Amino acid sequence: MRRVSRFIWIALLLTACTDSMNTLDEATRAELLPTETLRVAMPVGPAMSATFAVEDASTGALRGPTVTLGAALADALGISVTYVRYSSSGAVTAAGPRNEWDVTFVPRDPDRAAVIDFGPDYSVFDSTFMVRAGLDVATISELDADGRSVGAVNSTTTGRAAERTLDQATLTSYDSVDEMRALLDAGELDAIALGRLTLTSLAPSLPGARILEEGFHSTATAVAVPKGHAAALAYVTAFVEEAKRSGLARRALDDAGLGAAQVAPPAKDAQ
Repeated sequence: MRRVSRFIWIALLLTACTDSMNTLDEATRAELLPTETLRVAMPVGPAMSATFAVEDASTGALRGPTVTLGAALADALGISVTYVRYSSSGAVTAAGPRNEWDVTFVPRDPDRAAVIDFGPDYSVFDSTFMVRAGLDVATISELDADGRSVGAVNSTTTGRAAERTLDQATLTSYDSVDEMRALLDAGELDAIALGRLTLTSLAPSLPGARILEEGFHSTATAVAVPKGHAAALAYVTAFVEEAKRSGLARRALDDAGLGAAQVAPPAKDAQ
């Protein structure tokens, strides 16, 4: 049933697209499909979110809303898709200038915009802290105390915001969510900073750990392309706006079990 529904979404998307979405000019093809396959950069971790995919333990296949969106974009282009895996959104961004990928969906922030070019948001989210089992704190101000240890993923939007938020606690950067999760579980970290959806997905594997109700940063996961690829950016911008309008973005999140995730509103210049 899921396979059938996926093809229904794509058929609806293609029917609704304008001619510019269905026909590639030479500049767009050169920028978006330099290898004749669509290379979608994909952060992969232990918990699914609007940004992260997870790997199926039995098949090795990736699952997540951005997997669905990447497949739909490739189908709209009439070409195959290849998922290029990274440990974090920071690693995806760093690879942008190296011609390793053609399109991605990562959290928007000014530091990242200096390296890659963003199109419209597809999902909005907030970031907060998860505290280890047994740590009796309920607010960020209680967590932010001398001697407390907090982890964040290196070169990420949430990590940079956590650094701005914490004055007393010691913030340490790690290469992956997996590494932080293990340290929190072992009691070697007092808290970790991530998007709320990611923390919610992690919670079942961390008995006794708690997600703080208070958030410290709000942003969005947006489509992006390597710097200077203006023609490719125009194409994926139209795709994301149509995915939001047609319901594809909502269905991709829901099918991934992320019903609490919010679809971003239409871009102002698309209204």
